[in-house]
Amino acid sequence: MTTVSITGASGNMGSETLRQLCESDRNYKIKILLLDTFGERQFARRVKKLYKSDVEVIFGDITDKEACKKLVEGADYVLHMAAIIPPKSDRDAHLTRKVNYGGTVNMVNAVKDTARKGKEAKFVYVSTVALYGHRNYLHPWGRVGDPLLPSVFDVYAASKLKAERYVLESGLQNWGIVRQTGILYDKLLLKNISDGLMFHTGWNVPLEWVTAEDSGRLMKNIVEFDLENKADKFWKRCFDIGGGKENRQTGFETFNDGFGLIGGSAEKFMEPNWNMSRNFHGVWFADGNELNDIFDYVRQDIKGFWEEMRKKHKIYRLATAFPPKFIKKLVFGRLLKDENSPVFWIDKEENAKVKACFGSRQNIEACPSDWEDYPLLSKNQITDVKAEYEEMKEERIAKDKGYLLDHGYDETKPDSELGIEDMRKAAEFRGGKCLSENMVKGDLYTKLEWACCDGHRFFASPYTVLKAGHWCETCCEPDPVWRYDVLAKKIPFFAQVWFDTHAINENTFYEIYPDSSTGCRKIKEATV
Repeated sequence: MTTVSITGASGNMGSETLRQLCESDRNYKIKILLLDTFGERQFARRVKKLYKSDVEVIFGDITDKEACKKLVEGADYVLHMAAIIPPKSDRDAHLTRKVNYGGTVNMVNAVKDTARKGKEAKFVYVSTVALYGHRNYLHPWGRVGDPLLPSVFDVYAASKLKAERYVLESGLQNWGIVRQTGILYDKLLLKNISDGLMFHTGWNVPLEWVTAEDSGRLMKNIVEFDLENKADKFWKRCFDIGGGKENRQTGFETFNDGFGLIGGSAEKFMEPNWNMSRNFHGVWFADGNELNDIFDYVRQDIKGFWEEMRKKHKIYRLATAFPPKFIKKLVFGRLLKDENSPVFWIDKEENAKVKACFGSRQNIEACPSDWEDYPLLSKNQITDVKAEYEEMKEERIAKDKGYLLDHGYDETKPDSELGIEDMRKAAEFRGGKCLSENMVKGDLYTKLEWACCDGHRFFASPYTVLKAGHWCETCCEPDPVWRYDVLAKKIPFFAQVWFDTHAINENTFYEIYPDSSTGCRKIKEATV
């Protein structure tokens, strides 16, 4: 019998993965790790009622090494999805680091420590689109290997970046990394009207969605296809979880569709100057089809998802009876006072957040308060674009119109032909050097020595640098300090996207107080 161990089983993606594995025609033993809390115990009771002895529940904490070993013991596959995510990660930086990075270290080490006769469990790590940082219409398309620039003060993304690198450099026999995009899940709208997080999404940012059901199908298929020897192209690689053209939108469209469930729209319920103009995350995946070509998991689209929610939840239908002005005031006006809302930051003069997310107070004042004056990409009101909006969402446009970022080496070469000269070119594009004198051509997993623009020396595999987009651990991994304004002036690899939303004369260091568990922020001007 195949044993699958799962972290994050009570989450949106995790619960779908658990359900689909348990309802598969195959016979699995599933082990899940849950916190010993009231809510998690309720979840455990429901799971045991449905799936009986097929599921073994272990109560413990991912930050506990022994609990991780107990979970992983005897496993053939480990699916690691647990994480502290926004908005909770915005409010507790210390816990976020401890769980997202520390928990991943524990899980990787547990796989190594519990290997049977040298055979390790196969490890799948769920990373995030948030690693790419903010994108706009100038470079809406992204892919694995792009610069990893977690948005300023995004401890969630920073901790996931560090955790992903640990997996890449871990030396595990079989690992796979999937960078998850935005998830459409049951009660998505209801759960996002209780926190100012919703105002972080820019109106014109590119967003690619995937449903929780499709995400669960992906995780199930990784296991099942591998058991059928159909997953050879997956292991020891990084992928983006994409949803395809029908699941590509802008922030404005997503709000519009979601609010349509309750008889409204973005224009009826919100104002354009409520939301951040930069420092979010989101991208359309130029390489999202690669994962779907292997595992055939995409079945649902955004329109179908919202229609299903309309039919499933009576509360949405009832909400249409209320006038839009009433909902705007009662629901969204109230959220403007939440401490995670940009309007709250502006009123309370939280200058570090204001600068990071708007550039300056002058930029906020210049933002139109009327929708008629606010240019929207989805309505073809932005002129500095290379294609009509609907055409812009097609994969071929990413390459044909020059939207893809340069990775600093000849990507037309097969991996088997990449050698030390390619490493040197890639390092130079990153403002540094490849210090190793030799490498075996095509060997992307033996670590080489590198130096960054600030002279920090580090070891990393060619795959980690060229294919996954990581660079110097000391200066390029943020938290507690984000210094991209300075780094982008030295690193062409970063500059090609950072200056899409940042002025060349910005020289700011953004910092979280080292002794702050909640993430108090400050800024200082850098000397360049």
